Amino acid sequence: MQLNDFSGLGLNGPLLRALKSQNFTAPTPIQAAAIPGILGGSDLLGLAQTGTGKTAAFALPILQSLSMTEKRNRHGVRALIIAPTRELALQIDEQIRLLSRHLELRSATIYGGVGRKAQIDKLAAGVDIVTGTPGRIVDLLTCGHLKLQTVTHFVLDEADHMFDLGFVRDIKKIIAALPKKRQSLMFSATMPAEVAKLATAVLVNPLRIEVPRTKADNPQIEQKVFFVGMGDKRMLLKTLLDDPALSRAIVFTRTKHAAKRIAEGLCKEGTEAEALHGNKSQSARQHSLARFRSGKARVLVATDIAARGIDVAGVSHVINFDLPDAPECYVHRIGRTARAGATGIAVSFCDDSEMGQLRGIEKLTGNRLIVAGGKPRETTAAAAPKRPSRPRRQNRFKPGGNQRALSAA
Repeated sequence: MQLNDFSGLGLNGPLLRALKSQNFTAPTPIQAAAIPGILGGSDLLGLAQTGTGKTAAFALPILQSLSMTEKRNRHGVRALIIAPTRELALQIDEQIRLLSRHLELRSATIYGGVGRKAQIDKLAAGVDIVTGTPGRIVDLLTCGHLKLQTVTHFVLDEADHMFDLGFVRDIKKIIAALPKKRQSLMFSATMPAEVAKLATAVLVNPLRIEVPRTKADNPQIEQKVFFVGMGDKRMLLKTLLDDPALSRAIVFTRTKHAAKRIAEGLCKEGTEAEALHGNKSQSARQHSLARFRSGKARVLVATDIAARGIDVAGVSHVINFDLPDAPECYVHRIGRTARAGATGIAVSFCDDSEMGQLRGIEKLTGNRLIVAGGKPRETTAAAAPKRPSRPRRQNRFKPGGNQRALSAA
C-alpha cells in the first residue's frame, strides 16, 4: 500500500498538523501499511531496516490512541518503547515530541550513563510515554520508580540488535512485568531463530509487515571501494576529505580506539571531527552528535554500536575505514546516507586482510562495488556476482537530491 499523503491513514487533525508543520506529506511504505493496522488494535511484527520510517509508523498511531483515552496519572506509564542504545532512545523521543506537539501528552527517556534522579523525578510527575534502554528500565522497575501496570502499548525496537548486545534477559524481565492485555509491536531488521521465538512469545496474532531490503542495492547510494594498504588508509581519508563535496561524512571504524585516534588526527589536520564510541560518557556522546547535526563538525567517526540507528539529515558520504565483519552491518552503515529520498555515496577501504569481508558484502548485496582506486585480488573478482559490464564514472563524489519523506530510524 502506498499513499500520496497521510490524510488517508485515519490520523486525527493534531497529528496531521504536526506532520504538515515538518513538511512531511508522503508516508513511507511501512507507515502506509502499519498505521491502519495499529490503529485497529492489531499486534505487529515489522521487518525493516533503519531509515524506512518505522519510528513514525508506530509513534503516530500510539499517540492517537493515547490522546483519545484517559489522561496520564502518577501510577504508571501508558506506552513503553525499548531501544537498544541511548542515542536511539533519545532520537525516538525527539520524534515523539515533534509529532505530539499539538497533543497534551508527556514523554520521557530513561537510559544509563547518567544520574537516575532527574529521570526518577520526571516519572514521579507523571508521563504517558517512556522510551528507554533495557538496563535502566530494569533498574528503575526493580526499585519501584517505574510502574508498568498501566501500559497499554508496548514497542520493542531493533529486536535483533537487542540480542547482539546481550539484552535478552532484561527484555524478558520487562515483558514479565507488563499487563497481559496490551498492544505489542516488534521491529527487527532480521529474523534469526531467537528473534522469531521472542516474537511468538510477545505478539498475539500479529500483522506482519516486511519492507524489502533496499538499502544494499539502492540506486541512490553509489557504492565504491578503494583497495589500499592498512598503512595508507589515513592518507587516503585525508585526500578524500580535501574534496568539499564530502560536506557531511560518517567514518566507520571497527574499534573505539581507532575512532578516537582518527577523529583526533583529523582535527589536528584542520578538519572538524567528532568521535562517537562506547567509552565516551552520555553527555560527551550527545555533545558530539549535536555538533555533527548542526554542521559544526563535518565528520563523525563512529563505531557500529555507538552509531546504531542514528538518523542525521544531509549525510553526503559514508566511509568504511574498516570493513565490518558482518555483511549485514555494511547495509546498516551505508543506510546513514541517502536518507529521505536524497542520494549519497558510500566509500569502503579494503586492505589485503579484508578481502573475505568484501566477498561477503558483495554476496549479500548481489552487487560488486565500483573500484575507485587500487587493484583487487583476482579471487575477489572471481568470487563476486557477475553483472553486465558498462562504463562507470570514476571518482564522482558529489551527491544530489533533496526530496524529503518521514523516514527516521
